[in-house]
Amino acid sequence: MMKKIFILLFCTMFMISGCSTPFKEQEVRTIEHGYKQMPPDDFIPKDLTIVSIGDSLTQGVGDIKELGGYIPYLKEKLESQKDIRTADFINFGIKGNRSDQLLKRLDQSKVQTAIQNADIVIITIGGNDVMKVFKQNLTHLKMETFLQEEKYYRERLTNIIETVSTYNNQATIILMGIYNPFMRWFADIKEMDQIISTWNDTSSQVVEEFEQAYFVPVADIFNNYEEDLLYTDYFHPNNKGYELIADRFYTYFNEHSIVEKVF
Repeated sequence: MMKKIFILLFCTMFMISGCSTPFKEQEVRTIEHGYKQMPPDDFIPKDLTIVSIGDSLTQGVGDIKELGGYIPYLKEKLESQKDIRTADFINFGIKGNRSDQLLKRLDQSKVQTAIQNADIVIITIGGNDVMKVFKQNLTHLKMETFLQEEKYYRERLTNIIETVSTYNNQATIILMGIYNPFMRWFADIKEMDQIISTWNDTSSQVVEEFEQAYFVPVADIFNNYEEDLLYTDYFHPNNKGYELIADRFYTYFNEHSIVEKVF
């Protein structure tokens, strides 16, 4: 009888001991779990939406592949990053657009909707504003004429960025500067470089008034590069020119951590 009681007691203690061990181990594992590091930001790649608005440089005139100028080059660079799964571009570029025309196009519902859903908005504008003044005063070019028109351009550009910000106050805005496309035609008119520089200074000053806006200069690319970067019309960039513009955009994206700020 005592033997049976001893065996029963031994079995009971064994069962209690066996059941309690996994619980203790589970408790330890749960505590240790709290000390594990969080996955890095690029653990789950994200989708990026970019709206491009503006003139022929957004449309991609001069791109013999007709893929959208700088866009395919920038898209490839962005999607090479671990933290970006896709970089989708919506292109609203129209050849010949000036700042006043772009401002009106921002009223279009399809443009508004795209901007509202955008992470980044890239703007190319200003070159045709300069060209208009140039054509109207070709026989009697004066610095005063350009400077006067530059004041109106400043007002319109401010309205453009304000409007984009009103549609989407979370989107990052990128404004590309202009370059001197007249170097082949009128290389002897030294004032043109000064005019381009002044207009770029104006664009940069306007951008500085907005917290989530950046100015990307490109004039130096076309002034200092040994290879011909212009299309056969000697006005728009060729494919190499667009590739270098995309490189400059991408450099500024990294320098200012633009993608990280978006996510």
